[in-house]
Amino acid sequence: MSTVAIIGSQWGDEGKGKVIDYLARKADVVVRGQGGNNAGHTLVVGDKKYALHLIPSGILNPETINIIGNGVVFDPKGFLDEINMLERDNISTKNIKISDRAHVIFPYHKKLDELSENSRGENKIGTTKKGIGPCYMDKTERSGIRICDLMDEEIFKIKLKEQIDKKNEIIEKIYEEEGFDFEKVYEEYIEYARKIKNYVDDTSVILYNSIKEGKKVLFEGAQGTLLDLDLGTYPYVTSSHPTSGGFCIGSGIGPNMIKDVLGIVKAYTTRVGKGPFVTELFDEIGDQIRKNGNEFGTTTGRPRRCGWFDSVIVRYAARVNGLTSISLMLLDVLTGFEKVKICTGYKLGDKVIKEFPASLEILEKCEPIYEELDGWKEDITNATTFEDLPQNAQNYVKRIEELVGVNVGIISVGPKRTQTIVRKEIF
Repeated sequence: MSTVAIIGSQWGDEGKGKVIDYLARKADVVVRGQGGNNAGHTLVVGDKKYALHLIPSGILNPETINIIGNGVVFDPKGFLDEINMLERDNISTKNIKISDRAHVIFPYHKKLDELSENSRGENKIGTTKKGIGPCYMDKTERSGIRICDLMDEEIFKIKLKEQIDKKNEIIEKIYEEEGFDFEKVYEEYIEYARKIKNYVDDTSVILYNSIKEGKKVLFEGAQGTLLDLDLGTYPYVTSSHPTSGGFCIGSGIGPNMIKDVLGIVKAYTTRVGKGPFVTELFDEIGDQIRKNGNEFGTTTGRPRRCGWFDSVIVRYAARVNGLTSISLMLLDVLTGFEKVKICTGYKLGDKVIKEFPASLEILEKCEPIYEELDGWKEDITNATTFEDLPQNAQNYVKRIEELVGVNVGIISVGPKRTQTIVRKEIF
């Protein structure tokens, strides 16, 4: 069985898109199982960049089947915008499959997302206002509209009318804002339905059969472990489960069908939005890391908060995801620093904490315990083997392996596909 789940092992933005694109050249199937177009992966092919938010990253391989699973909340407009972008460059989209069980995002979800976030005042959670949370709320409330509903005009009409009436009451009476016109939304989405109809399928069956046939399947993670609804830094989390367990429910397969779990890890740490960040840097070094790594969000454009590598976080991710190996990304960003630091634990008063705490109040009070290593000045962007790296860069990688307890199987030394050191073949 050749199946591997790609998991962001920090707060997202770890560079998953590159690894997924790299591995998708060998994969027969690539699957998205959670989130929506609040996530962004940038793929680089030659000098061309593609920012994908919903379509799986295997799309650049014409033979790969790309599945948008039942756990994804689906924005038809965002999807069709990406389809148009790809087709302008003559990239085939015929192998995209959308689960008929996926829930659909509507304009009222986006509006409620914005209104709810604005009403939080100083306690904003940093939502992308893409309607993701409100759509998952409808799903949990069991009032959501799924792709299979959208495909039936009469059923869709009844369900949408009920939702528009309910949502307008909230928007108009609680937030004192203008609601939505049913006919306008209905006509807009019926047109979307016609355009996406040929992509819709029972993706759980396609995926199950592919695995049974021994095909190579790549489960594409979005966001990161610390944004998981249960296991992340709640409430500064997403509305789904970007962990290995989330793929089982979000793609409709059993846990015994995922053989390997590859954790995508930055060689340093970044975060977007609010919440505690123990190793965050507020000095020139933090600014230099942000500049070197071009640390601005693919989806939001927001500057990311930057800090030194935190082994407490990644060790936690290794445990809750069952990581079998690590892909260490953006190692080249740390080139040029005299010294590099790794956080090995947290200091809380007189105590030393080695495991990641649930309480944000505790995390806020933690101070990093650093281990300092010698940096490297040599250009590593042309390295093709581990031995090509400067000794100090090798030492840095080895120390991460020791602290996390998982081997580094892939090392990225630049944005291009070719700038990748593979120490352990995944497929």
